[in-house]
Amino acid sequence: MSAATTRSRTPDRLCAEAVDLARSAAEEAAAPGVVGEHAGLVSEGDRVVTHYFECTELGYRGWRWAVTVARASRAKVVTVDEAVLLPGPDAVLAPEWVPWSERLRPGDMGPGDLLPTDAEDLRLEPGWSGEDEPPPNSAVSDQMADLVEAEDAEVTAGPPGELPLTPPRGTIAAVADELGLRRPRVLSRYGLHTAADRWEEAFGPKTPMAQAAPAPCVSCGFLLRIGGSLGQAFGVCANEFSPADGRVVSLAYGCGGHSEAAVMPKPPRTAPPVIDETRVDPFPLRPAADSGSVPVAEDASTAELGHA
Repeated sequence: MSAATTRSRTPDRLCAEAVDLARSAAEEAAAPGVVGEHAGLVSEGDRVVTHYFECTELGYRGWRWAVTVARASRAKVVTVDEAVLLPGPDAVLAPEWVPWSERLRPGDMGPGDLLPTDAEDLRLEPGWSGEDEPPPNSAVSDQMADLVEAEDAEVTAGPPGELPLTPPRGTIAAVADELGLRRPRVLSRYGLHTAADRWEEAFGPKTPMAQAAPAPCVSCGFLLRIGGSLGQAFGVCANEFSPADGRVVSLAYGCGGHSEAAVMPKPPRTAPPVIDETRVDPFPLRPAADSGSVPVAEDASTAELGHA
């Protein structure tokens, strides 16, 4: 066994010397001028050797042409087995292919795009299908059976847009329709948990905005409550100035737009005028006269005194 292993690791002399034959096979398989220098050889087994040649084609840095040659036992003629282009240790390779369902990210969908949902999607579970028949003495048992039969026929025949209309009031189907349970599939427990984790990460108490908020959303007047089990921990923000406007937020989230965070300051009032009643301020009735001129009133009084 050791001797066979030794022979397989030692390249066959004739196959190792067939470099020109291997180059000719590589140039025949490749485009002209892209087969470079000889880059070594590897023994593949008894009388089987693979020769490597550098690939000089653009875009194939690190790739090598591999040509495997061999000869039959006791034969002197070396023949070509195969010639193929293989990546080397430092070759540039394309990234591993990832299915589209794993490449899709939130926000990738645009107008007109359709996102098919897997039939085994863990986020969904079957909705109410009408299998729970009412008791035989129920007043709606016959009507319920007819509704279930018609519903099964229409669900399998057309898309969701062609589902049955709203059932008559007072029936079990009407109650299920009001609760949103007559859909073909509804959120599973796993779907609820993943949605809650996603919303908690985006608008939860551990975000920097919530850490700096004066109060949580649970006491904010702009919070809109939602129904269902998630309504115990989440709501919808209705503050247009908040970064979470229109988003599902945790009740423990918060921002500076809290309705009770601060009181709007009142506009300042001007101070009343101050009147000093301890002194007399003279106010001239006429403008000051020019130098050298005599007021008219003084001229009249002086004339009266002269006549006297």
